[in-house]
Amino acid sequence: MTATARQSSDAIAPDTTGQNFFRADQSLQDILQIHLPENLWRHIEPHLDRLGALAGGHLDDCARLADRHTPILHQRDRFGRDEQSIEYHPAYRELERVAFGEFGIHAMSHRKGILGWNDTYPATAKHAFTYLFNQAEFGLGCPINVTDGGAMLLSRFGDKALQDKYLDGLTQTDMAKLTQGAQFMTEKEGGSDVGSLTTVAKQEGDHWRLYGEKWFCSNADAGIAMLLARPDGGKSGTRGVGLFLMPRKFDDGAPNHYRIVRLKDKLGTRSMASGEIKFDGAIAYAVGSLDRGFLQMAEMVNWSRLSNGVKSTALMRRALQDALTVARGRVVFGSRIIDLPLAKRQLLKIMLPVEQALSMCFSTAAALDRAERGGSQEAATLLRILTPVLKFRSTRDARKVCGDALEMRGGIGYVEEFATARLLRDAHLGSIWEGTGNIIALDAITRAIGRHHAEGALAADLHARLQEASSLPATYRDHLRKLTDRAIAFAQTVAAKADNEADARRATSMLYHTASAVVMAWEAERVLEKRGDARRLLLSKLVVDHHLTARDPFAAGAGRAESEMADLLLSDTPVSKEKAVAYLVAQ
Repeated sequence: MTATARQSSDAIAPDTTGQNFFRADQSLQDILQIHLPENLWRHIEPHLDRLGALAGGHLDDCARLADRHTPILHQRDRFGRDEQSIEYHPAYRELERVAFGEFGIHAMSHRKGILGWNDTYPATAKHAFTYLFNQAEFGLGCPINVTDGGAMLLSRFGDKALQDKYLDGLTQTDMAKLTQGAQFMTEKEGGSDVGSLTTVAKQEGDHWRLYGEKWFCSNADAGIAMLLARPDGGKSGTRGVGLFLMPRKFDDGAPNHYRIVRLKDKLGTRSMASGEIKFDGAIAYAVGSLDRGFLQMAEMVNWSRLSNGVKSTALMRRALQDALTVARGRVVFGSRIIDLPLAKRQLLKIMLPVEQALSMCFSTAAALDRAERGGSQEAATLLRILTPVLKFRSTRDARKVCGDALEMRGGIGYVEEFATARLLRDAHLGSIWEGTGNIIALDAITRAIGRHHAEGALAADLHARLQEASSLPATYRDHLRKLTDRAIAFAQTVAAKADNEADARRATSMLYHTASAVVMAWEAERVLEKRGDARRLLLSKLVVDHHLTARDPFAAGAGRAESEMADLLLSDTPVSKEKAVAYLVAQ
């Protein structure tokens, strides 16, 4: 009976337990080597390898427990004192220890010496750690991100006294000294419409007192929160909103004058405490110019949108890895799932948005690095359009990719014992956090293009990449050039007239697909030079075929060429340039 039981359980498709997510992801390794200096790549490679192993094992176990045992808000202590606290499962505390303490992901942009590196890390390096960690745990990704963003706001806009008091704690990797951050923005009256917020700040000496409510506050018990409030008597709209830093407790340990009313019962990110906050004269400190609070917070939001795109891509990558593990490890009707024609096509449709998003995440991070470290105004303008375009499309794709990956496992994928159900729940946050799809599309088209004319920087970047990809077949390069020009022109047309607002989502998607096709072709040439693999050329071609080419919906058959490309991409064997080019010029 023991043997029979063992054989029966072996019929269940395996999962990713014990896998190293860094070693399993050749695309990540290739792209990091494109964007990072050789010495930095060599330094972080063993650390990424260690994190990849943790994400496929210990951290995944912790994430499963933390998701199941959600935070609990206590209104009083055991002696009956009116002293609020949030209780977390030990698994969540362990996730915190690894992210904040062991790897210091939140501090990489701010503190030198993290993981032995003698400088701060560029965004391209930091988000490699973000990407791997969030393949195991998505909920804690928010506290990591807002702590990082809070440190950025304080270092850029805070006065010296505030920096001296709070900045070190926000960037600590010693858990006993760490101060986690939060970002409290959303109100009942104003979600995306920040200018309609009603929280009021009244000055009292060298500080301010806050009155009002915030409706959705993640990392609710963080040591400090960055938030927006309207100074008493201030102007209406966003121009009358100031940025404030509010500590959770005073120097003597007494609580500040605000309460967590309740915790949210959320669809996903259940491990992390999100709550409703009521201010009753909470003491806070102005950060920067009070008439520029919204613009200052917007800088954090842009950081957060990039991080959001990376996190959603991490969910997709984990979902893809699970789907591939199932497809390679389960036999049905006498064949492995991965060898069946329809399954191969579905796996390819899961893989493609993952690879698109990966390319767009790190090209956006590279633009951020050029803008902030090199002071490039062109890169800053490019970032202005890339960030919302990435956020819009990658977060929406994550919902479908995670759902399709769940389906690959079948009915058991719907069971919470496996990761796929959690991935799907978490994936729905990305397209809501830091702006819903409509808001982000409008930001990309009506503001980034309509007001700031950022499309010129994007067009210049994509054309420069095509110029550099000199070994591509001329016909394919010309085709990508024409698609770039059409995508830019379409976005400009939509931005030019309010009547075209309904097309903003489609215009944003066309920019994303065109940019990703060009970027992957550009990456392919560099990967070919390094290790002779042209897989990213095939991926570029599939983006063009699937998203930028009109198809007859009644035409039968996906085509032999696509089936052959699926075989090549679903294998770990490098694809020669000659083989890839044959598919580029076939049509």
